[in-house]
Amino acid sequence: MKDAEIVALFFDRNEDAVSETKKQYEQYCMYIANNVLQNKQDAEECFNDALLSVWKSIPPHKPENLKTYIGKIVHEIAIDRWRTNNRQKRVKTEFALSLDEIEEVIPDNSFDEQIDERELTDEISRYLKSLDEVKRNVFIRRYWYYDSIDDICKRYGFDKSKVLVMLKRTRDGLYLYLKKEGYII
Repeated sequence: MKDAEIVALFFDRNEDAVSETKKQYEQYCMYIANNVLQNKQDAEECFNDALLSVWKSIPPHKPENLKTYIGKIVHEIAIDRWRTNNRQKRVKTEFALSLDEIEEVIPDNSFDEQIDERELTDEISRYLKSLDEVKRNVFIRRYWYYDSIDDICKRYGFDKSKVLVMLKRTRDGLYLYLKKEGYII
């Protein structure tokens, strides 16, 4: 079933929308949640919470790309859950390591309170679209899916140093781009 058909089911308040969404996107969403949480049960709860959130938000929202829409929701729920679970601990999961890396580029205090998160997301997307496909995909694998460096190396057939250098140069380029665009003080 296509995204538009599933979204139409949500608009009709047809419960088949949830089962169709689950059938099509459960594996994708579980991959994201599990990479953040490293716990299958927590990942399943995040996915179920995301399904509920999608049910509540469609309508009024009408996403064109349901995969991206639910992926973003799962991503946010998983990060919130991880922060709750690890509030007092200094856990170094792949998620925590990738957050440390990206915070070098985008520290929380760099942005004016007035900057819209959507604007920032659009600018980051513009920067990533300017990269060649491999660099863009390596960056996304690390900072969206939270893949380990070893997993990225296996996926692309690169050695560890090449991936680390590629990520560092991409982060540095993103920092300079955001600074030039006025997003970093």
